[in-house]
Amino acid sequence: MLTSWRRFADHHARLVEAAFLLLLYVATSRQYDRGGPGWWPGLLIATAACLSLLWRRGHPRAVVTFTAVCAGVSGALGYPINPLLLLPVIVALYELTVRSPQKTARAHCLAVIALVVLAALLSDRNDQPWTDKTIPTAFWIAMPVVQGSAVRARRAYLNAVRTRADHAERTREEEARHRVAEERVRIARELHDVVAHHMALAHAQAGTAAHLTRSRPEQAEKILTDLTGTTASALRELEATVGLLRRPDDPDDSLEPAPGLGRLPELVSAFASAGLQVVVTVDGEERPLSPGVDLTAFRIVQEALTNVAKHAGARTAQVELAYAHDRLTLTVSDNGGATAPPPAPGGSFGLIGMRERAQSAGGRLQAGHRPEGGFAVTAELPIHS
Repeated sequence: MLTSWRRFADHHARLVEAAFLLLLYVATSRQYDRGGPGWWPGLLIATAACLSLLWRRGHPRAVVTFTAVCAGVSGALGYPINPLLLLPVIVALYELTVRSPQKTARAHCLAVIALVVLAALLSDRNDQPWTDKTIPTAFWIAMPVVQGSAVRARRAYLNAVRTRADHAERTREEEARHRVAEERVRIARELHDVVAHHMALAHAQAGTAAHLTRSRPEQAEKILTDLTGTTASALRELEATVGLLRRPDDPDDSLEPAPGLGRLPELVSAFASAGLQVVVTVDGEERPLSPGVDLTAFRIVQEALTNVAKHAGARTAQVELAYAHDRLTLTVSDNGGATAPPPAPGGSFGLIGMRERAQSAGGRLQAGHRPEGGFAVTAELPIHS
């Protein structure tokens, strides 16, 4: 269908061009009936000049040269130099201007003016005043170059606008994809922290309770009660995290606020029920943190303690919070074997997630074995991000 339409449009364009050239030929040849050395030489020149315009798109320079020679020969033969005689030159110069660099169009324009005017001035058969042979001739020959330059500039401007619009559209799409990817990473990191922490804590609590069921049933019952709270907290945080995936037009349910260091005592108590004693020390004056930094600090402490419970084989862990003028330095350490899971290609998701969280908040994180034994995770975060 599209191919047929293009053929139809191309066929009609050729018909229009043929009709235009026919009218141009008629208009040009009629002026040879009004004086001059006879109408046959002028008729042949007009025919050749008009027919050459058929090749003006493929060979604009050659067509300009040929039509200029035709106009110059007509002027030299004594035919009056007027817009009718210059019509083929005007059409050819316009086509050259819109398709070639401006320097080329101007050079051809000056050459055509010189050729036609010189031929008209040297003719002794044309009784036109020299002013009629020069000034109007130069005006009509320069006019298509001026008009073509304006059209060329307009096309260049529209192309530039179209290019900028396409670039802006691509940039918006890339930015949207980048934001979607960042959001997916953020949600995945949040889900990992929530699920990994609570599952590890629930596993430790269940194992401890099973171990104490016969020897200390009262303590086992208390741990099982704490296990219920752990699973309930996991469900709440999981619901809050999955709520991030809801569309804006979904009902806005009241979700639990994002956790922060204010919930550190609750976190310490949960790990205590799983058999890990956590000691928290604060150095400096406690200062309020921005919501993003507060969440980041809590998740880093949570993930580091989860790794201690899962991998370290330690019974105690230390959490140190050091407040400075504009930074918070938090350190989670233990005296066991390792806080990180066994090495994997690219590192564990827990360490990667903690490092990404610290960087997203404008801070940095270091993790590694301590010289005196054990493992330490240290994060420096800005007070306000």
